[in-house]
This record gives sequence, C-alpha cells and structure tokens, in this order.
Amino acid sequence: MKRVRIVHHTTYHYHVPVNFGPHRALLRPREGHDLHIEESRLNVEPRADVRWLRDIYGNSIAHIEFKEPATALSLKSEVDVLLFEESPIECLIDPLAQSYPFQYGAHEQIEIIPYRIPSYPHDGPTVQRWLGNLYQPGQLVDTSDLLVRLNSCIFESLRYEHREEAGVQLPCQTLALGKGSCRDFAVLMMEAARHWGFAARFVTGYIQMEEGQHGATHAWTEIYIPGAGWRGFDPTNNKRAGAEHVSVAVAREQDKAMPVSGYWEGPSDAFSHMNVTVQVFVL
Repeated sequence: MKRVRIVHHTTYHYHVPVNFGPHRALLRPREGHDLHIEESRLNVEPRADVRWLRDIYGNSIAHIEFKEPATALSLKSEVDVLLFEESPIECLIDPLAQSYPFQYGAHEQIEIIPYRIPSYPHDGPTVQRWLGNLYQPGQLVDTSDLLVRLNSCIFESLRYEHREEAGVQLPCQTLALGKGSCRDFAVLMMEAARHWGFAARFVTGYIQMEEGQHGATHAWTEIYIPGAGWRGFDPTNNKRAGAEHVSVAVAREQDKAMPVSGYWEGPSDAFSHMNVTVQVFVL
C-alpha cells in the first residue's frame, strides 16, 4: 500500500475580464479496489457553483457554473489517495484467453463491442501494415507477451515529444512522423489493439515520476483481457500501468477524457496564456 498526494493546478489568463460558460473538470481519481480516496479538495476561482456527477463511463466530473467575469480562471485540485498493488496479469488471464487469437465470452460481447471498433477507420490499412511486423494471422502466441511486445514496439520505434497543441495526432501521423506525445502513443496503442480484436480504451490520469522530479499528467491505454479485466499499458514508458499510475478518466475516445473543457466569451484576442503545474508525491 502507498499513500500519495496529487496537486493539480490549472490557470487560464486573459488580458481583459471575460465571461465563462459551463466547464467540466475531470481531476478526481477513479476509486476502486486498487485506489481509495482519503481526502479531496477542489478550489475554483472566480466564484462558481460546483456539482459532481458520474458520466457514462463512471468518471467523476465536476460541472462548474461561474457566477462572474474575471481575468483568470483557476482550478486547483488536491487529492490524497491510497494505492494498492494488483496481482500480476499472467496469474489472472482466463485459460481460454491465455493464447491469442481468442474469442471473448458471449456474456461480455455486447458490452465490449464499442471498445473493439476502431476510432480511425481510414487509418486502418496503415496501422495493419505496421502491425504486420509484430504478428501475422495464423500464429498462436501468448496473449500477455503479444501486448507487451506492442507496448515495447511503440516505445522503441517512436520518439517521445512533449506537445502543447490541443487534441491528438492521427495514428497514421504518429507512425509517419515517428514521434508523438503520451496521448498520441496511447491512441496508437488503443487503435492497434482494436485491429487485433481486443477491447481497448483511452486513459488519462497522473504518474509519479522518479525521485526528485514532480509528477505529471499522463495518458495510457487499457485493454480488456478475460479473467484479468481492464489492464493498463503505458507505451510512453514501456511498462504496464502500476502503482505509480493514478487513473482519473477512461473513455472510448480521448476527447471525452479531457481534464478541463468549457468555453469563454469576450474579445477574440482576450486569451493570454495558461499555466499548469502537477505534483505527485508519496506521503
């Protein structure tokens, strides 16, 4: 068990006072058998009403209605969590799914259909050609080994690049450029796994960095494996998601898991800049 504090502070700055429309923030970690929240605080400026709800994926969302204009919008989340280690994936996979290819059970087919459908069908031929270096139809391979191989291939063949631009690159763009951000790599792995028939989803959250470093917002992929359930793979760091990963939101597509979204009204040149700081440290 590990006790961790996460401090996430986002501030949007404007040259003149602007009016803020409704915003939604996904900053509260997903609770479960592997994570318990001990304490959570969310400070919002300017003055606003905050209402919490669960979306279709079970994510905890702060719905924010601002009461007054301002030259800055600030969201500061502080959360203390307890993290528990999960059992190794190899020990849990259903015997019928230990080798790939396999069929998902009939009792799960309906629920996982959306997560098996590619989000970028036009990129399909490019992704499938790239996957040909990792697996050829007709082969029988260990399921866990295959997914670890995919995770490692993204890490080893593509270069990480921090990107400030909103949104993600198309999978074919990431492959053509040979580089991308953590969210680009997560989308590529999600899409690649779906082309193999796996159910996969996008994850945003936090990761604890090496000693002496601050934490960071992060993105990775979860793949549904019979017997083991949803298991995380982090191609940016070439590892499986573990106790240093804190999941905040999951979704079929990445745009539904954005940490902060909303709109403002004012002069077109009113926006100045944004500051984001994240700290993840063991208590």
